[in-house]
Amino acid sequence: MKHVVIIGGGFAGLSCASKLASRPDVRVTLIDKNNYNQFQPLLYQVATSALSPSNAALNLRRALGGHPNVEVKLGEAVSVNLSTHTVQTASGQTYQGDTLVLAAGSQPNFFGTPGADKHSYPLYSLADAKVLRSRILAVLESADRDRSLVEKGALNFVIVGAGPTGTEMAGAFGDFLHTHPEKRPFNLDLKNAQTLLVDAGHAVLAAFSTRGQAYAAKMLDQRGVQIRLGTTVKEVHPGHVILSDGSQVATRTVIWAGGIKASSLCNNLGIECGRGGRVDVQPDLTVAGCDGVYALGDFANITGNDGNSLPQLASVAEQSGKWCARNILADIAGKQRTPFHYIDKGIMAMIGRNAAVAEVGKHRHELEGATAFAAWLGVHAALLPSSLAKIGAFLEWAWEYFGERRADGILDDVDEMQINWNEDE
Repeated sequence: MKHVVIIGGGFAGLSCASKLASRPDVRVTLIDKNNYNQFQPLLYQVATSALSPSNAALNLRRALGGHPNVEVKLGEAVSVNLSTHTVQTASGQTYQGDTLVLAAGSQPNFFGTPGADKHSYPLYSLADAKVLRSRILAVLESADRDRSLVEKGALNFVIVGAGPTGTEMAGAFGDFLHTHPEKRPFNLDLKNAQTLLVDAGHAVLAAFSTRGQAYAAKMLDQRGVQIRLGTTVKEVHPGHVILSDGSQVATRTVIWAGGIKASSLCNNLGIECGRGGRVDVQPDLTVAGCDGVYALGDFANITGNDGNSLPQLASVAEQSGKWCARNILADIAGKQRTPFHYIDKGIMAMIGRNAAVAEVGKHRHELEGATAFAAWLGVHAALLPSSLAKIGAFLEWAWEYFGERRADGILDDVDEMQINWNEDE
């Protein structure tokens, strides 16, 4: 029986393990520092209390249950020997397989911005989303208790990065801060609240068409979001940010959606990594010069059919995971591996209530407004990892849409209330 060791339980690793699980002649060990798979496209909704954390994650053992040939091991892989396919975890466990799959995911890329790693809130994991949710609630609770804190940036939110994550977050803030004030849980005058979306590029949602970009910018403007394009954050301090145009913005909540790079495991592989600190892979998803080693998802630079690198998207990770499993089975059967072929089903982004953009299918048929909004809900609900999560998400979305109220915001991280409001003076 061949043994496949997979590092990472994200979309890539879980998809690979799920496809191999049905083969009784293959033993699979899946290693991850968390015991769950997180649905990253919905993390911003967890951060803004639109969804509960349980509706954006799935227990890995439940996802792979019923397959005696698959085991899930909790641990953080810290070093790998690519020649022997041996994995060492932070707690000292060692795992070795006939085939090794590197799908260890990503981490925030702060691009060397001073203070960003200490004073900003990334949004790339379920843990990030929960901490950010508590931070948002903490500054609102603080301002509700002491109105003078508004002058110290309590109600100013700076979002770095105008890709889908940053744009969706900005739209959610706009809806919360500037619509239906009578239904907000805080007795605050939010007319002076600011949501600032900063990006070094020259368009919101750069991957979309110019029509989609213009629509997104218009919807954000209607929600009171200030867009600063062609601008970067030069420094992040406890109580303010300094922008590349020399301006300074008082804020206690800087949300980092400015990009990702491969997880730190890439530094301990003994090979030279490529763009974004990721592993460059061959067309069949194997690592050159490393027999029986594959790299997938956000951990790899994967080339598309047009010769360009594919973006770090959940759909790319999921499809690469399934293709990797297919090639592993081909190896076992003594057959030839096949080059990865990505099927682009389109992209979409939520801007707020009844506002979304979508480009669907190979020819990128464009949708916007309420139609795209409904499509976004349907597609993301369908992609949720369990029936329980689908039902829970639909109930919370319906409560927000028809009741025009968000779920109860639970401030469960008391450390976020310990804000030194004088630290930046």
